[in-house]
Amino acid sequence: MDVQRTSILTCPQCGQQSEQTMPEDACLYFFECPGCGALLKPRAGDCCVFCSYGTVACPPVQVSGRG
Repeated sequence: MDVQRTSILTCPQCGQQSEQTMPEDACLYFFECPGCGALLKPRAGDCCVFCSYGTVACPPVQVSGRG
């Protein structure tokens, strides 16, 4: 299985989109929106901001098949 390393995060407050490289072996819990400065946090039940606001689930979730 090929793991995708990039995801586009979309801020739920201002709609700003930002392409980000995801860490392969960790979950990113916080991300500051470059548009409005909002601090994005995972939604309940998600492990990281990529799983909540990204176009692609984080690598650990991709590997586990949960995403």
